Amino acid sequence: MRIVFSLGDPHGIGPEVILKSFLKMKRCGHSVVVAGSLRVMKFYLRSLGLPMELERIDAHSLSQNLTPCSCGVLPVLSVAEPETILPGTLSAEAGALALQSLRVAAELCRDGICDALVTAPLHKEALALTGCPDTGHTGFLGRMFGVPSPIMMFADSRTGLKVALATIHEPIAKVPALISSMDLDGFFRQLSGALQEDFGIAEPSLAVLGLNPHASDGGVMGSEEGAIIRPAIERLAGEGMNIEGPFPADGFFGSGQWRNYDGVVAMYHDQGLLPFKVMAFECGVNVTLGLPIVRTSPDHGTGFDIAGTGAASEESFYEAAMLAINIAQHRNPTGTNQ
Repeated sequence: MRIVFSLGDPHGIGPEVILKSFLKMKRCGHSVVVAGSLRVMKFYLRSLGLPMELERIDAHSLSQNLTPCSCGVLPVLSVAEPETILPGTLSAEAGALALQSLRVAAELCRDGICDALVTAPLHKEALALTGCPDTGHTGFLGRMFGVPSPIMMFADSRTGLKVALATIHEPIAKVPALISSMDLDGFFRQLSGALQEDFGIAEPSLAVLGLNPHASDGGVMGSEEGAIIRPAIERLAGEGMNIEGPFPADGFFGSGQWRNYDGVVAMYHDQGLLPFKVMAFECGVNVTLGLPIVRTSPDHGTGFDIAGTGAASEESFYEAAMLAINIAQHRNPTGTNQ
């Protein structure tokens, strides 16, 4: 498999976790390339003093064979070279480089040159400084590939926990109306199909959390469960889907109920991400489902407070790369290259 890493914000910890992850991938038997900036990667490699080399590669060479990770040389396709590199600093130039890196990396997967994309973290404020209308990778890739509602899911390979979000980066005040107006049936079908195709789960089981406290206690604390969520679950269960709920969110994770299901659906960002990150903060992976390409990322941000210090953990990014390879193999067992 050929995996492309997007650079992320060059002033964040993305370049560092890419370099550290590459060293851990030496025995994986696959090939990787960074779409970004050779100057940025050299800057961080010098500061870290890691035992590896970087090699400039052009678009033409990418269509040929890439050397496997075991060679210890990381190829870099430079899409732009910034004038300044200032770890921990917010800038429009850094945001623009991160966006260009993401676009080129996604195009390499779209064109079949690479099998999967692993994205290093973007900074939302730097993105906004460029005039980009998207708040992150998921929205950008959805717009790029014409997918109105890609699914954001988080996975932990150690425990098997998978949490998908019905709404993503939305203010709490907007969530009830969004849940009431969205195609929940279609969302559940899309998630179940992705678990089959990308994770090889023949008959996925889904648990759905309620929106309101105690899943509304029979309508005492809200109407969305009775009017929207439960009817969708009952319709799909009647069609043969293995889906249950809505469950009160407060005790679902602490009681261990999540272990009985292949996937858990949270109604909003913090409802799903708070328990997930408590259990899998260092090694959780963000997966975008529903795209025509494979895309994963670490579940942390740009880490401006530790950027350039060498203190960043590569565990989540490394796990994201391993999961990207696994998903790509499920979608295409032969791969475009080994």
